[in-house]
Amino acid sequence: MQDLFFFLFNSILLGVGLAMDAFSVSIADGIHAPSMKRGEMFRIAGTFAFFQWLMPLTGWVLVRTAVRIFSFLETLIPWIALGLLVWIGAGMIREGREESRGEGEAQEAEARAEADKRLPWKTLLLQGIATSIDALSVGFAIESYQAWAALTASLLIAAVTLVICLFGVRIGKRAGNLLSARASILGGCILIFIGLEIFVRAMLGI
Repeated sequence: MQDLFFFLFNSILLGVGLAMDAFSVSIADGIHAPSMKRGEMFRIAGTFAFFQWLMPLTGWVLVRTAVRIFSFLETLIPWIALGLLVWIGAGMIREGREESRGEGEAQEAEARAEADKRLPWKTLLLQGIATSIDALSVGFAIESYQAWAALTASLLIAAVTLVICLFGVRIGKRAGNLLSARASILGGCILIFIGLEIFVRAMLGI
């Protein structure tokens, strides 16, 4: 019973740690579309949760079956995360600048369009990969787990990520309502900062 408690506790703590990047991106997404509906919030958080479930399991399989390949991929992780988040962030900044130029025109129509605004699947999937790719390294930490334990740990990580990211989107929505057209610019800057933070942290071995 004690071993089960520590297993669950450690998995939840691991989930909290891994979800921090996704949490930050969720805030940026909420800022970008402050009038998004509840379904969109769950779509965003659910995507992050899915990748936080998938990546540890993928790392677990790789470390058991293809250690050399995984070691090569590990060196690319910070570069991939940086590239994806900077690319997405730059797009959000560009969109925000265009919105700023037209601020004040057709406010009511813009508000209706904002309510139906959905983050494109391509962008959301890239965000999910960028914020969870470092979770591949968790495969090293859970390498000794049996398959059921690795699956359970990954599911717990996903559940924690879902809750944290829903909270992050809600925070971002509130901030976005205050920032108006400048919201996309701030959201893009946040994504670029997160990409740089992941890269620098990996380079310094933190």
